[in-house]
Parts: sequence; structure tokens; C-alpha cells
Amino acid sequence: MSKRFYISTPIYYVNGAPHIGHAYTSIATDVMARFKRLDGYDVFFLTGTDEHGQKVERAAAEAGLAPLAFADRVSADFRDMADKMGVSYDDYIRTTEERHKRSCAELWRRIAANGHIYLGHYEGWYAVRDEAFYDEGELTTAPDGTKRAPTGAPVAWVREPSYFFRLSAFQEPLLKLYEEQPDFILPAGGRNEVMSFVRGGLHDLSISRTSFTWGIPVPDAPGHVMYVWLDALNNYVTACGFPDPDAPRWKFWPADVHVVGKDIIRFHAVYWPAFLMAAGLPLPRRVSSHGWWTVEGEKMSKSLGNVIEPRTLVATYGLDQVRYFLLREKPFGGDGTISHPALVSRINVELANDLGNLAQRSLTLIARNCAGALPGRGEATEQDAALDAAAGALPALLRERLDRQAFHEGLEEVWKVIRAANAYIDHQAPWALRKTDLARMGTVLRVLADTLRAIATVLQPFMPESMARMLDQLGVPGEARDLAALALPLPDGTALPPPVGVFPRYVENEA
Repeated sequence: MSKRFYISTPIYYVNGAPHIGHAYTSIATDVMARFKRLDGYDVFFLTGTDEHGQKVERAAAEAGLAPLAFADRVSADFRDMADKMGVSYDDYIRTTEERHKRSCAELWRRIAANGHIYLGHYEGWYAVRDEAFYDEGELTTAPDGTKRAPTGAPVAWVREPSYFFRLSAFQEPLLKLYEEQPDFILPAGGRNEVMSFVRGGLHDLSISRTSFTWGIPVPDAPGHVMYVWLDALNNYVTACGFPDPDAPRWKFWPADVHVVGKDIIRFHAVYWPAFLMAAGLPLPRRVSSHGWWTVEGEKMSKSLGNVIEPRTLVATYGLDQVRYFLLREKPFGGDGTISHPALVSRINVELANDLGNLAQRSLTLIARNCAGALPGRGEATEQDAALDAAAGALPALLRERLDRQAFHEGLEEVWKVIRAANAYIDHQAPWALRKTDLARMGTVLRVLADTLRAIATVLQPFMPESMARMLDQLGVPGEARDLAALALPLPDGTALPPPVGVFPRYVENEA
């Protein structure tokens, strides 16, 4: 297989429990990975957890646990979340693994050997919550007089011995990268923000700490641990087998897409490519950042008590329903809000009525009037050809939309065909043709079955369980469910099982 595709989520920081933002990132990345597999690619999909740093050390102490025991517990929770969300990852990496420690040490040595690391003293403002350093000009003053980072995190003045990375040397190479590869950062808003930051001037970056011990040791520098972001970002090459050039997965590097939240775009689009340039390693092809979710219009926060636990959402509405909603409701790069009415509307109007009812009507008519077997086609009308063409265009349309992470646009293209198919069945009225023209009835039902097959095939990455059930009912064998198989029609007379509804309506609990 010559076509390869490597996609990653960020590795999730284990200082807190998973929430809907983590689930959204993982599900979006999963849809990309599943679609590429359907499209004939050899896919490597990575997720995992980021487990070092002062913030984890403090959270562990507050929980009365050793840092590793604390990380074990929270990492297992993130893994369970990924599994419950139907995330089809190929590797789950933890930064406390030995393979990662070896990889980070080698990355450090390569950057140092190329002259991009020097020893000095760090003195400045540091936010433990963000694991980030800030310039004076970036800070604000809170009502209580304390200084705050742009994120609102409290900052403290620190002075300690530190190794520095010559980030300032990479200002022009980074700007050249952004100019020559306009889609290196998506969406455009994130790209503009990063370019503005880099044009404003880059300062050398403190990449070691001596004030705590929970981190990967710096090679040949007792007392120093690596800056948590240098450690964390390197996970993407660790998982490919770095530094072993003969590792089976090294063929996947460079990554095609790093999917991240917009709050960490700077680390992925500035620091990460600079580290790789300094080490002489190839750069990823894209960093794609997404927006945030609010709840009923309010920002999620523990104090408001509105943090959404994704597994609870799935228990209430269904896994595929939640996956569909999250990618349908808002543009990937923008912010959106989760509300009960919006979820119920998407489930009942689009899934149950538009798609579910279309499938149920079509398959029930075949069961009743065609002896439960796939009818053959007669001469095509203009209306038949139009619906065939719309359904046939779906793989290419989805490919283009998903290649730029425009998930909501891809789903809208599918729903255009679903709406057209509903109009077609109403206009053709196969239940009436049964009395006047059996051959024409059979053609209409076959056009509908073929249209549903195309719809269910391209929707598999979004709603894998539901679309597997729909393809079962359409008589599509397991080996004929990828995009290429759509070019081969199913044999006339294929026996279909009795139709069963795929999407039940959401009914309010009286209690």
C-alpha cells in the first residue's frame, strides 16, 4: 500500500479529567482516520497523554499520590473516554514510557549538537497552569492586584538556571514556512494569529527546569528536567520509532495533520517546527486547530458546574448521535454551543426523520413488494440519473471537505443528497407504481437503495455503528464497504434482511 496517512490528537494533559473538548478533538481526528482507511490509505492514528510537569506534580500531591500513580489513574480515564467515544487509534502513547524518554534524550542531543541549546539563567514570569513563560507586555493585572497571563492564569516571577533553545534564530525560517505552505496552519484565523506572533519577534525559550523533578532528565545535566512542551511535542516522533530509522512506523513521519485545540496552536505551529528544524528532522504537513464548546452559551467551568462529561452525554443520547452532533453543529475552526434542544433537533429532524425515515420507507417497500430482494434497474429517467449523479459525487466531495477538516461542510453535502432522495421518493411514489408499473417501481426502489448505500458508506467514519447496521440492511458485504467498492453495483436479487429502524427518535423522559 503506497498511500500513507498519519494523524494525531494532542496528547492530553493528565492534571484533570476528560471533558467534551477532549472528546471532540478525538472524534474529529477519528473521522479523518476512518475516512482515509475507507479511501485506501495505510493509516497511523495516534493519541495519548502528557504526564510530566509542575502542574501534574502539584495535582498529584493534592490527591495524595505519587506523580506516576496519579498519571496512571488519569491516563487510564482518558483511554477509557477514547474507547467509549469509538476512537479507532492505532497507538496510545504516554510520556512516562521508556521509549519516549529515549526519544526525548536523542532529540535534545541533536538540537544541542547543531548549536541551538545554551546554558543560562531564566528570570521572568511563569504560569504553572499553562506551563508557559510570558513577557511583561502580555500580562494583565487582576482586580486583586496579582499579575495574570493572557489565559487568566496567575503568574509568578522565577529565577533559576536553565538551558535555552535559540528560538530567535528561527523567526525567518518559520515565516518562510508559513508563506510557502499557506495550509500549514488551518484555519486562516489561527494562521494569522501565529504569523502575527512570530513577526512580533521570537525570544529564546527556556527548555529546562531545576525547581521540580517530575520530568524527563536533560542528558548530561544533573538536576535539570526538560520543559514539558519539548517533552510533550516530541511524542509525535516517538510513536513513529524515533530515533530508530529502521523502525516500521518511521515510514509515516512526517505527520499529515496534527489536530489541536486553538489554545495550543502556538506550541504546535511555532515551537514544534522550530525544534524539528533545529534537530534536522522533517516537518509535519499541517497543524489544524479547532474552536471551543460552550454549554447553553456559557463557557464550561467547574465553578458553574456545567462541565460536560462526554460518556454521560453518550449514555443519554447515543454514541453515533453525539459524534454526528459534534461535527455537524459548528465549523471545525470556530466556537459552538451544546444545548439539549440543539441535540434533540439534530437527532429527531436529521437522523430519525431525514435519513432514518428515508431508509425505513425504501427498505420496507422492497421487503413488501420485491420479495425482500434487491430489484434490478430498467431504463433510467432524468430524475434517476440526477439522483445517481448526486450520490456518486459524494466520495469526492467528502474527500475534499475532510482534507481541509471542514467536517460540517462534508455532512451538509451528504444531507443535500438525503433531502434530494426524500423528494425523489415522494415524487416517484413507488407505492402507487406497484399498481400501474411494477418494472418502474423496481427501478425507483433500486435507485433509492443504491443512493442509501453511497450515503451510508461515506457516513461510516462519522457514525460507524449505525452505518454498519444500515449497510447490513442494504445487503452490502463487509468487504464491499470502502469507497472504491461503490463503483461495483451489488448483484440484482441480493437478499436483504427484514428492515429495522436505525435511528430512534429522542423522547423526553417524563421524569
